[in-house]
Amino acid sequence: MGQTMIEKIISRNIGSDSVKQGDIVTVSVDRVMLDDIMIPFIVDKFHEMGFSKIWDPNKVVLIYDHLVPSSQQDDVRHYQVGDRFAEEYGLTHVHRSDGICHQLMTEAGYVKPGDVVFGTDSHTTTYGCVGAFSTGIGYTEMAAILGTGELWIRVPETIKIVIQGELPEHVMSKDLILKIIGDLGADGATYKALEFTGSTVENMTISSRMTMANMAIEAGAKCAVFAPDEKTAHYCGVELSEWEKNLKGDEDAVYCKTLIYQAKELVPVMACPSQVDKIRQVSQLEGTVIDQVFIGSCTNGRLEDLVAAAKMLEGKKVAPFVKLIVTPASRKVYQEADACGALKVLAQAGAVITHPGCGLCCGRTGGILCDGERVVATNNRNFLGRMGTSKVEIYLASPVVAAACAAAGKIVLPS
Repeated sequence: MGQTMIEKIISRNIGSDSVKQGDIVTVSVDRVMLDDIMIPFIVDKFHEMGFSKIWDPNKVVLIYDHLVPSSQQDDVRHYQVGDRFAEEYGLTHVHRSDGICHQLMTEAGYVKPGDVVFGTDSHTTTYGCVGAFSTGIGYTEMAAILGTGELWIRVPETIKIVIQGELPEHVMSKDLILKIIGDLGADGATYKALEFTGSTVENMTISSRMTMANMAIEAGAKCAVFAPDEKTAHYCGVELSEWEKNLKGDEDAVYCKTLIYQAKELVPVMACPSQVDKIRQVSQLEGTVIDQVFIGSCTNGRLEDLVAAAKMLEGKKVAPFVKLIVTPASRKVYQEADACGALKVLAQAGAVITHPGCGLCCGRTGGILCDGERVVATNNRNFLGRMGTSKVEIYLASPVVAAACAAAGKIVLPS
């Protein structure tokens, strides 16, 4: 019997060729990510468990991104605790204001194909874009990993998602993953792996794959994976081994479900307030007046996203009384978007361009909204109260759709 991608990754990690879904196994961890929100709680648990050293400081990455720059007094405590911990235990991979954790983990080369990676943020599923098993955990599990280098997991069942053909104009991978979430439901993939395949996926950039892996958690998925290819190798700066070249689901692997999509049938969509799986075609929402647009986050703050938004806004202006906030996902993305002229176009259109980081996605560092306001955003969640009060309406969309809405002052189809 064949294996799914996740079964292959876990089998190799634990040195067994008989891993199957449902097994409880203990994995050796290749890399962990600690974020600024969780660091004080991780440190408290680490000491409470009685650890005196970290199993491998070189495999630990600490990233300040949610709370940078500080917008509440207690934020400073998170910096102080994190810095003391990094100094005391010899952490050398520390990023202060370099960008969003999930962007940096692959962009800076911390995650490679076939790795087993954990992070203290639910969107750690993002690293599946390069063929890694990656998932979010809590601070107690993270403290245990820091002390031991291991964690037990249950091997997840896998949902295979096949997408064939070429995406239509103005349809991005964000539209595709929103469509899939709508079909599965917010709990339709709970503790399952999503394995993406098909010609559409093969033709996608790594950035587009990141968008889809990032939002897999919004259907409850434990992880999401794309088979490594030459694009992956180039992005990660590695030569793929024979094992990595064959890191794909076998034809006779057991899948709990298979979804098949034809790319040509896809259209721009949005997630409507206040559920990520409440998916509607943009054409059904046209004319809805908006107050703000946010383009950024670990879902859609990459160079291709900013370039797509800039092309949509070239020669146009943001509508009167509408605020457009653009937040690059990393310092590198910021510099590349500046070098290619995308930031200039966005600024000339009237955008507020911020420092790299999580920003408005988690309701921080400027741009929060109040009762009755509507925002079109490119991030991954539209929960009540996420970007301001519980009476703010959040619509999730692709960068192309978001930019078109910013110019129109209302929800419109890009053209």
